[in-house]
Amino acid sequence: MTAALTGSPRFRALWAMMVGFFLIVVDSTVVTVANPLIKRGFSATYDSVIWVTSAYLLSFAAFLLVGGRLGDRFGPKNVYLAGLALFTVSSVCCGLSESIDTLIGGRLAQGIGAALLTPQTLSVITRAFPADRRGAAMSVWGSTAGVGMFIGPLAGAVLIDGLGWQWIFFINVPLGLMGFGLAIRLIPALPARRYHFDTLGVLLSGFGICLIVCGLQEGQNHAWAPWIWGVIAVGLALLVVFVLWQSVQRHEPLIPLTLFRHRDFGLSNAGIALMSFAAIACGVPLMFYLQDECGLSPTRSALVLAPMAIATGVLAPIVGRIVDRAHPRPIVGAGFTLLAIALLWLSVDMTPTTPVWRLVLALTALGAAGAMVWEPLAVIASRTLPADLAGAGSAVYNTVRQVGAVLGSACIAAAMASLSLNASMLLPAGAATMGAVTALFLIGHRAPPTRTQRYHPRRNVSAAL
Repeated sequence: MTAALTGSPRFRALWAMMVGFFLIVVDSTVVTVANPLIKRGFSATYDSVIWVTSAYLLSFAAFLLVGGRLGDRFGPKNVYLAGLALFTVSSVCCGLSESIDTLIGGRLAQGIGAALLTPQTLSVITRAFPADRRGAAMSVWGSTAGVGMFIGPLAGAVLIDGLGWQWIFFINVPLGLMGFGLAIRLIPALPARRYHFDTLGVLLSGFGICLIVCGLQEGQNHAWAPWIWGVIAVGLALLVVFVLWQSVQRHEPLIPLTLFRHRDFGLSNAGIALMSFAAIACGVPLMFYLQDECGLSPTRSALVLAPMAIATGVLAPIVGRIVDRAHPRPIVGAGFTLLAIALLWLSVDMTPTTPVWRLVLALTALGAAGAMVWEPLAVIASRTLPADLAGAGSAVYNTVRQVGAVLGSACIAAAMASLSLNASMLLPAGAATMGAVTALFLIGHRAPPTRTQRYHPRRNVSAAL
């Protein structure tokens, strides 16, 4: 990526948005390193502690579609700023929590802020960068997502050992204020549209996702009683009704089903859900293993994960340049395959006597796999869609990504309660294997320009940047 590109107005706006995006990605994993301390400090159960992560991911997933539509309605910049402000304020509430329930409530509020912020990042990229230049922009987005997800435990460990677990939330305040100032100055006011707000669609999708996740996470605690399966069934039924409602909506549906006429968009959504599921599902048992079975401090545990973040950060820009020139199928397929191998490796090697260097090799492979999956899938999804579907497509893609993450968090809680920590790694390994199969069906074609782009170049949003 050249200096001319990174110094352009487009990239300055992108880097400004990445401050907030980095914060919300980090907060999806930063709590994992604090889980053992929070559990002991509040005398909580495994299930309660995992809810600290799941609550954030759940509200994140449930409100993402709303965030995408609000960005279309009021403009990406305004909604981004509102989301970052809510996220920053709720971080203070989390740090001041004196009970596990208060902490879970603060995490719910954080997730709503993240849901308002996140869709605006991909929407701006899709609307501001032409299809043949999005690989460079997505390398920034992809490396931020990948490194943020893996660096969360490392940053959290340093803060926990030095200042206490509360500071994994307090640190968001100065960073959030810095991101707010940069956003006001550098992010342009892109055009907004007056949308009809699909209230029924919001309720159906939000309650459906919540019921499914609650059922999956609480199932083991209640011995998978019939009412648990009933809760999951009702959640699935609500999502079916949601899809039917979207198909008959004539006034701006929450999810335009025409999005899924684009084959690669549908497949990239399936892939990112599986990748997010695997990433979250492997992080929770891994941190409990390093601290509880190996006896490592939070900082030393996180340092074991450092090669994973380094591998992702180094490879992501390289992968971004390749994706602009090559078919994405072999890259994504190889990434998912490497991910499955690394997770199977960990399922065998996660014992108290395993040398650290063997764990580091497996974790480095995990990081390399992430660089080959996160960004290429985002490029495929954005490249497939015309500009007039950018906002909705961004919201759907991010929603699916977060749904995958929250399902991973819920399912790994059940797996850890019924299996050993190393055996629970087979769950994310299975998701990675399914991702490799999904990659086989990617086409990799670029989206044609819309009629507006073809005949009215002055209306092209990229001119605003």
